[in-house]
Amino acid sequence: MREGSLEAPTRHPIAWRDADFYDPQKIEAEMRRVFDICHGCRRCFNLCDSFPRLFDLIDASTTGELDAVDSKAFGHVADGCTLCDLCFMTKCPYVPPHAFNLDFPHLILRYRAMEARAGQVPFADRELARTDRNGAVATKLAGLANWASDTANTRVRALMAARAGLDPAAELPRYAATTLVARKAEAPPVNRDAPAFGRKAVLYATCYGNYNDPEIGLATRAVLAKNGVETEIVYPGCCGMPLLEQGRIDKVAESAAKVADELGAWIARGYDVIALVPSCALMLKFEWPLILPESDPVRTLARATFDISEYVVDIARKEGLAAGLAPVAGGVAVHIACHARAQNMGQKAAEMLRLLPDTEVQVIERCSGHGGAWGFKTGHFETAMKVGRPVARAAKEAGKRFITSECPLAGVHIRQGIGKLGTEAAPELIAHPIQLLARAYST
Repeated sequence: MREGSLEAPTRHPIAWRDADFYDPQKIEAEMRRVFDICHGCRRCFNLCDSFPRLFDLIDASTTGELDAVDSKAFGHVADGCTLCDLCFMTKCPYVPPHAFNLDFPHLILRYRAMEARAGQVPFADRELARTDRNGAVATKLAGLANWASDTANTRVRALMAARAGLDPAAELPRYAATTLVARKAEAPPVNRDAPAFGRKAVLYATCYGNYNDPEIGLATRAVLAKNGVETEIVYPGCCGMPLLEQGRIDKVAESAAKVADELGAWIARGYDVIALVPSCALMLKFEWPLILPESDPVRTLARATFDISEYVVDIARKEGLAAGLAPVAGGVAVHIACHARAQNMGQKAAEMLRLLPDTEVQVIERCSGHGGAWGFKTGHFETAMKVGRPVARAAKEAGKRFITSECPLAGVHIRQGIGKLGTEAAPELIAHPIQLLARAYST
């Protein structure tokens, strides 16, 4: 058998409707098989905290091998996984089609699905994953919600830590007073003289883009309109990534079917689909087809979906961008988000920013450590800061005026990490790289 694999990685459909998928004994056997391979390789030691936890358990055992590790400790390993997919996409030499057939993130997903079916997802976590319910309420009470969640509000944050397990030091997403969907009438005029005139795209708002930061969607519309692209804003519901993190795959499947049906009507009318957050693009393009492989609407949506940066670069390559971009003085350090890297599309955010004239762009391609809701949690936040410290240090030492990430949550986390490194001037955080293009066009 060869050491490693030269073929492109591939993934198998997730067998979440099979009874064996949730069988504790079968899951334990598969974890032992995979963990033993990981122990013999250890290439992933510097990714998420799962691998140091696993290797520490083995090294501290009586034999120094996996056979002496109690299976009860496997939950500690699973708890360190953020489902970033970087081990599968960038490190592991044993992913399918290799005979070892190793898919660590989806093994952890299976373990969490077993826990979810057994009713082991805490009530507070289940409620936090109801992003549409939470967003609908919080945007109506945005001032109160943002006051309550501010890290300076120590009394309320202490209560949130006790009741919801949210670390008092973690900066939580702020809510907008008006959703992106409510602002969809603010459509900028389409530039009919642009080389890409004639393209049409639906902006899938995502829960974050709709409830937390509509400015990302508005900037996207402005850039695309300048480049001749007609856009619509559509939001049938959350992509289900928070549910996937909890192993609640049946609920993700429900979201996938609903969103794919609604967006499918737009695709049939010639519209492309653009997801405003890379985690959501990853769900639509890769995870949903593995959860519902038999669904024609899901497969159609996967083929029609683009990340924002990917779409702008596609325009630049095929038709050319509209004139009028101004330089961004002071330069920018751009963090390539894990869920953008997992889409296997290259450094599209960096490629997009390099379209700006006379603008220095420095790339940071390493995990920020945040991991979605995982990084907010008590017991995880400090680990998330530790994992992300090299990114924060690189961003600070870059000496650029701006820091941005394709993942808005990662950007806030990086800014917190920079703050922990000292009191010197820090770069200005831009929530998404597309906003720098919008600024450059409006200068």
